Amino acid sequence: MAPRGSPYGALEIAREPLGETISNHLRERIVRGELKPGAKLHLPDLAVTLGVSTTPLREALKILAEEQIVEWLPGRGVRVAPIRIEETHALFEVIAMLEGLAAERAATRLGASELAELEGLHSQMRDHFERGERDPYFELNSRIHAEILKASGNEILCSTHGRLHGRASRGRYMAIVDAARWREAMQEHDELMQALRSHDADSAREIWRRHLTHTGAAVIRAQLAECASDAAERDGGALRTAVREAEQH
Repeated sequence: MAPRGSPYGALEIAREPLGETISNHLRERIVRGELKPGAKLHLPDLAVTLGVSTTPLREALKILAEEQIVEWLPGRGVRVAPIRIEETHALFEVIAMLEGLAAERAATRLGASELAELEGLHSQMRDHFERGERDPYFELNSRIHAEILKASGNEILCSTHGRLHGRASRGRYMAIVDAARWREAMQEHDELMQALRSHDADSAREIWRRHLTHTGAAVIRAQLAECASDAAERDGGALRTAVREAEQH
């Protein structure tokens, strides 16, 4: 059982390699911001919390390090990788091109059954959006993005995207925290579905490329706001300290 107040959360063991189960569990918490950028991961405490040994835990952290979601610090352990603004711009520039290509190919390759499945996922996602249910919305959103990539039929495109997926997911979740961007993103999903129904490859590509570009811009805005908030907190702390020191004299 996880200690009360633990940031790591409880782990449910699934029927898959333990290292993969652990990496999926931690990735989910990092994506949702439960483990913040820059947070240190104390391996002994984390192993106890999850109820696993350090061997599969290290395997899991290696998976996340390859995705650049966590960082190994020489002699200082592991931390959640910071989200850097310049990297965010470059990341979503590439993601937008890859997913735009996937949507273009999917528009001409989707069969009736595959399109019907996407329609079902889209309908469920819209229901969650209208009820303001962010987490289930995000889960279905991620499935839709994955299905479109799969429908592209291009294994190299999918594997290239897969290496960036974890980092992009953190950003995509940050973006929908903003209510205006969330509404805009839902509208873009509606537009994509119309392009897929019409098998309009050019429109699908441009809609999906624009969708990911807008997401990247929203992530950068969130990062800038977070930086400003952190700076204000530091400045406020310094000011409070100065006031206390002045009052003591």
